[in-house]
Formats: sequence, structure tokens, C-alpha cells
Amino acid sequence: MNVLVCIKRVPETGARITLTPDAQAIDTALLGFTISPHEECAVEEALRIADRHDGSTTVLTLGPAGAIEQLQNAMAMGIGSALLLETDGGDWSAEATAAAIADAVHAQPQPFELLLFGNEAADTGDYQVGVRVAHALGLPCVTGIKGIEIADGTLTARREAGGGWESFEVPLPAVVTVKEGINLPRYASIQGRLRAKKATIERIPPEPRTSALETVRLLLPPEQETHVQILSSGSEAAQVLRDLGLVAS
Repeated sequence: MNVLVCIKRVPETGARITLTPDAQAIDTALLGFTISPHEECAVEEALRIADRHDGSTTVLTLGPAGAIEQLQNAMAMGIGSALLLETDGGDWSAEATAAAIADAVHAQPQPFELLLFGNEAADTGDYQVGVRVAHALGLPCVTGIKGIEIADGTLTARREAGGGWESFEVPLPAVVTVKEGINLPRYASIQGRLRAKKATIERIPPEPRTSALETVRLLLPPEQETHVQILSSGSEAAQVLRDLGLVAS
């Protein structure tokens, strides 16, 4: 079982997001980066599947040279090898990203029986890349998955639906997009991190594609308002805290 898991370098979850002056991109000058939560679960699922079926694992991302950190994080968890589709750091559309991934998959000497994606990226929420890759490769695709079982060349996938579960059976090879909650991702060990730092990561320059989509501008969602009520001040504040049970009498 040869498993490919595709991840994306995204701003740290919970970080304050600001846009560039032209509203065409996120200003990343002061941001840290991580792997999307759904894709962390995809990495963990790839490792569990490979363990159960005596398989191998590869992690892939499209992004700038800095995305090596996210590939190393996945390798520190236990992923065997890594591919970086190295770009100049500019934003790629879901259409162009999927085309580059499909080309890289075609170029690999060993075929993949299973391609895992996060259900959607934490920054753009496109919900497109996994589906587009499946279409480009002519593979069956199931999305929003929270349970995977493989037996006799058939993959059974489950996803939540209306208080119950939907089950799908698809032949391998296949593409699956998984949701956060399918598993609990493991922590990388210190030994794993040291091995990942020394591991060789294959770099492939992807061919840019002209997209039929055009970004007009980005918008930040309105911030949630917070309110502060001052209950008291001075020495009276101590009595208020005692009445609320926040300090001992």
C-alpha cells in the first residue's frame, strides 16, 4: 500500500490575519505557519493505514522553500518521504495547484494506491483541490470522510450525515478528503524531528498554469465585539470579588 498525503502550509490557527494594501493576499510578514488541522489528521491516517497494510507513505506540498518545515513536521510524525513542489511564494489557485499535484503524481516511478487530502484548507477553505486532482487522474473520490477501512482492494469510507452516517465503497486507487476528528494526530518525537531535519526532500519545480478564475480582492470577516463591564473600583472592588466567590474572605 503506497499512500500519498497532500498538505498545505497555512498561517497559524488563531493568528490575527491582515491583508496586503492591495487586498490581493494575506500579509505574512509577522505570521507563523503550520499544517491545516484536517491535513494533520490526513497525515495521521496515512500512517495508520500504512501500518495496517505494510505500506509506505509520502507527503507532498506546493509552496515556497519555507514549506519544508511543514514537510519535516509530517516526516517527524513518521511519514517516509517528502516532495516539495517549490514555488516563488505567490498564491496558486485551487485549479493550478491541483494540476501541479496531478502532474507530480503522474511523474512518480511508483503509483499510489491512496491519495489523502484535508477536506479543506484552513486559510482559503476551497474544498476543491482533492476533487480536482481526482478528476485529473481519473480516480474515484469521496469527501468529508471520518472513517476509512480497506480490504481486498476496496476502500470503505464513512461520513456524518443528518445525525447518522453515509458509507461509500470505492475501488483502489482512490482519492479521499478527510475531516478533523477522524483520528487524534500523534505528537512528533524528538528523535523523529532530528531524523526529519536530516532527511532528503525532493524538490520539483511545478509548471505554472493560467487559471480561469481571477481574484478581485480579499475581505476579512468582521471581528467579534467584546464588552467589559466595570463592577467596582478601589477598595470596594475587593468586596465585589468576595461576593462573586473569586477570592477567599
